[in-house]
Amino acid sequence: MSEAKKYPAPVTNPETAAFWDAAKQGRFMIKRCTACGEAHYFPRSICPFCYSDKTVWEEASGEGTIYTWSLMRKSPTGPYAIGYVTLKEGPSVQTNFVDCDLEKLKIGQKVKVVFKPTDGAPLPFFTVA
Repeated sequence: MSEAKKYPAPVTNPETAAFWDAAKQGRFMIKRCTACGEAHYFPRSICPFCYSDKTVWEEASGEGTIYTWSLMRKSPTGPYAIGYVTLKEGPSVQTNFVDCDLEKLKIGQKVKVVFKPTDGAPLPFFTVA
C-alpha cells in the first residue's frame, strides 16, 4: 500500500490569514472589490483591476470549470495534472487536479475544490465534480 501524499504547509501572513483560517473550516474564500465589483484570486488587499484597497472577503462556491490543463506523466512522484479553473464567481485559479482519473480531464469539465491536509492550513486543489 502506498503512503498518502504529503503536502507542504502554506506560508501565511496577516494579509492572507483569513483565507487560511477559512480553509481550516473547509471554506474557499476569494476577495471582491467594492469599488469596481470585480472578484479576484489569489486574495490580496489591493484590487488587481482598479487598484482600490476597498476589498472584502467572500466565500466562493468552490465550483468551476477547467479552462486548460496539462498532464505531467514523468515525475519522480508519479503523474500529476496542473491547470486553470474558472470559478463560478469569475476569477481563474491556477491549481493541481487530484483524486480523479487524470487521463480523462477535459476543457470545460465541471470541478470542485477539495482541501488536502498539511502540517498547517489545508491546501485547496480541484477534482472532478
